[in-house]
Amino acid sequence: MTKKIMIIGAVIMAFIGLLFIGCVFIAQALMGKGDAAFTEKPGVGLVEVKGMILDSRETVRQLRHFLKKDDIKAVVLRVDSPGGVVAPSQEIYEEVRKFAAKKKIIVSMGSLAASGGYYISAPATLIYANPGTITASIGVIIKLSNIEALMDKIGIKATVIKTGKFKDSGSPARALTEEDRAMFQAVIDSTHTQFIRAVAAGRKLPESEVRKIADGRVLSGEQALACKLVDRLGTFQDAIEEAGRQAGIKGEPAVILPPKKKVNYLDLLTEGVEEKFDGALNRIGGRGINLVYE
Repeated sequence: MTKKIMIIGAVIMAFIGLLFIGCVFIAQALMGKGDAAFTEKPGVGLVEVKGMILDSRETVRQLRHFLKKDDIKAVVLRVDSPGGVVAPSQEIYEEVRKFAAKKKIIVSMGSLAASGGYYISAPATLIYANPGTITASIGVIIKLSNIEALMDKIGIKATVIKTGKFKDSGSPARALTEEDRAMFQAVIDSTHTQFIRAVAAGRKLPESEVRKIADGRVLSGEQALACKLVDRLGTFQDAIEEAGRQAGIKGEPAVILPPKKKVNYLDLLTEGVEEKFDGALNRIGGRGINLVYE
């Protein structure tokens, strides 16, 4: 009897395992299709950038997908972002610039498209903003913390062994020296100049004109239009219709979503471990320094 129960249990467990694997494959297949994948109506692609820009890979993947699609002649890039880390913003900028050289890409700014959010918009074919959109904020920032006084109060001392005088610059365990400050300022100034050049190139404006407003100030969509940072005031729907016209579509175009990234559940587990490991290393190293368009 016991052997029979064990066999039945093994069969049930195997069935559950196969059912789970089947569900995973079905979910991946469904997630690999865009919501408008089966439309026969001529359409324009839609790529959305929402929230902080921390990674460029998904946005780049979606833009490249539409670039390869011969039946998609134009894309709307919907931007609703306060900015983000410098390098991913620069990578998306480059992809938008390359896309605009071959097909039409129309930016539609939501409530917020500032700093890195504006950076990635600059090289587009055309930029729409709402009158009240918060945009611009052309600047760079490094945020550093200092807990030296707190460590002294609770009796913790940091011992640092380093290979050069700047290796622990920005560590929360010690105050910045004048040399540290000058070094960080040089990095900030260089990155700020890159931002100005990118905007000038994307918007076809003189660098001197961009520099006048590249002091971190935010602008409304209406103000940005006056400064030539955007092309038109209009809604998301206006941008969709303009993309349709640019693509030669008569009437209202369908909105084609990119296929969703397939989920590899093993990767999700390993990424979670990697993130925790990286976070631990940052805490041990004491320097979580990021240049931010914010």
